Amino acid sequence: MSGREINLDGGEISVLKALGVGSGEMNGEDLMTRLGGDLVPAELIETLKGLMAVGYVEADKNAFYKAEDLKAIHFRVNSGYSKDLKEAINPQQGQKPRKSKRVRRE
Repeated sequence: MSGREINLDGGEISVLKALGVGSGEMNGEDLMTRLGGDLVPAELIETLKGLMAVGYVEADKNAFYKAEDLKAIHFRVNSGYSKDLKEAINPQQGQKPRKSKRVRRE
């Protein structure tokens, strides 16, 4: 990792995967649809607030308490954390040895 140790639980991983770490924003209604039955609305709200508290997820509104409030809000993954979050979601991906791009001239 590049300096940041990120530990995510299952709900947080589900939300980040549904949002798409490298993609744009998504409204709450689409997020709830994409997650299907993985998280009940109360768990989703709690998980989103936790991710927002540490700065991993950004939203255009911070105050939401019910599923109805959640539907109109737009969420996005903070681009400053996207690389670290990708590695935290898929730890094996970050451990692959990379080939050197340097070429020796003769």
